[in-house]
Amino acid sequence: MHTLNKNIVMLGSDNPTTWIVYNHLVREFGLFPIFIEKPLSRIRLLKNRIKKLGVLAVIDQLAFIFAVRPLIQRRYNARIKNICHTNGLEVVEPLSTSIFKIESVNGEDFRRQLTNLQPDIIIVNGTRIISKKTLAASSATIINTHQGITPAYRGAHGAYWALFHNDKTQCGVTVHLVDEGIDTGNIIAQAAVETSNADSFTTYPLLQTAAALPILTKAIKDAAAGTLVTRQVTGPSAVWYHPGITQYIAGLLRGVK
Repeated sequence: MHTLNKNIVMLGSDNPTTWIVYNHLVREFGLFPIFIEKPLSRIRLLKNRIKKLGVLAVIDQLAFIFAVRPLIQRRYNARIKNICHTNGLEVVEPLSTSIFKIESVNGEDFRRQLTNLQPDIIIVNGTRIISKKTLAASSATIINTHQGITPAYRGAHGAYWALFHNDKTQCGVTVHLVDEGIDTGNIIAQAAVETSNADSFTTYPLLQTAAALPILTKAIKDAAAGTLVTRQVTGPSAVWYHPGITQYIAGLLRGVK
């Protein structure tokens, strides 16, 4: 049985990539606490997205999410299983007493827990944007795995958008420090991802997560040793969201699945 490692804490949402990362890191560093935040309500998400993108763009995205994405998921289910098997990715939440459910990483209750734990390293995967108050509640090195090459492909689905724009050299993953922005923190390391005709929108994130695990593991070891080196983010920058159904069809006609 692993002894609980309180030097590391993970913050995440309840999704397969969170459990892939957590299960991998527990194998590497022993058992440590993970805090899983409750998702934002769909109504709040819709309001936020409409405010940023407009009603028509959000309707287009919803059509993709509810009408197209489930079909892609079923169509590529065998490929998903193959990627997980080949790369040793464990997508299931483990049975563990070190998993804690919270309302939000920006809640006062969580900040008190974080202050009490005082970890040296915090790993982030798929949470909402972390507030200034939460960032200030700990002196830990806070590391995020982003599924895209920053700064060009911040936000969501970075590999898909890189392929959509025929920008294959920017199809990859970034491990970076967390600041107050959306994937704007100093870069620790990046890795390219090779896709094939067997892949699609639903398999890119798994390929990215598999590519991220070695560089994330090294980043944690370097942070613990006090030898972590980062570089500033430079170059063209953009934030991306889900594709709309019309965008997905346009990409599909060019072979981007």
